Amino acid sequence: MSAQQLRRFVIGDIHGHYQGLLDLVSLLEIGESDQIYFLGDLIDRGPDSSKVVDFVREQSYTCLLGNHEQLMVAALANLSPNSSVLQMWLQAGGRETLQSYSSKQHLWEHLSWIKTLPNHLDLGDYWLVHAGINPDLPLERQTAQEFCWIRREFHNMPQPYFPDRMIITGHTMTFTFSGVEPGQIVQGAGWLGIDTGAYHPGSGWLTALELSSSTVYQINVHSNVSRVKPLADVLVSLPHGQDTLSMPMPS
Repeated sequence: MSAQQLRRFVIGDIHGHYQGLLDLVSLLEIGESDQIYFLGDLIDRGPDSSKVVDFVREQSYTCLLGNHEQLMVAALANLSPNSSVLQMWLQAGGRETLQSYSSKQHLWEHLSWIKTLPNHLDLGDYWLVHAGINPDLPLERQTAQEFCWIRREFHNMPQPYFPDRMIITGHTMTFTFSGVEPGQIVQGAGWLGIDTGAYHPGSGWLTALELSSSTVYQINVHSNVSRVKPLADVLVSLPHGQDTLSMPMPS
């Protein structure tokens, strides 16, 4: 396959929806040389987190660290019932994740793999990260806290962080922005957000973006509906420099 035919897919937050992931990958019709990148949050909230992690590992796909993976690592480092981090993780979907494992060995194997995940990935023309980047800090001073958790400072920056590449993120469900419907993609100053809320009962859309053709592939994990559309058909440009989130986001 030539370089011109190489396809690169970026997939948003799975949150334990294994069957939806399989359906989405089937829709993509992956070629031998195609590349798939996951933006993190493979786990929590959905029923099959362990199967999602198994799939990504077995296929040797590239995956970034999400805030839910970071929270899992922190929570399992302290298993005291009084641990505030453990309780936070359990309430944010960790309980469902633990229930998806049949053995401690399986869980610890996945935990070791999760600890190796990168915070971001530079593709040259695109820059992938789970949550975003702090517009007020140089890249070398950014930490996992920014890359995995940031929201408003990043979404409201008035100009692109990088002059020559687009940032693609998950983390913040697109329909939590004012005027955005479930399944739509959001665009800010130099960034695209593609977490369309697969786990959320008000959405269910799981999204992959093919970079070269700007094509959006989506599966609804609740209704099993699939669709393929040009990015332009589902893209909403957000106003710059103002608070765009219209509802609070869960962890």
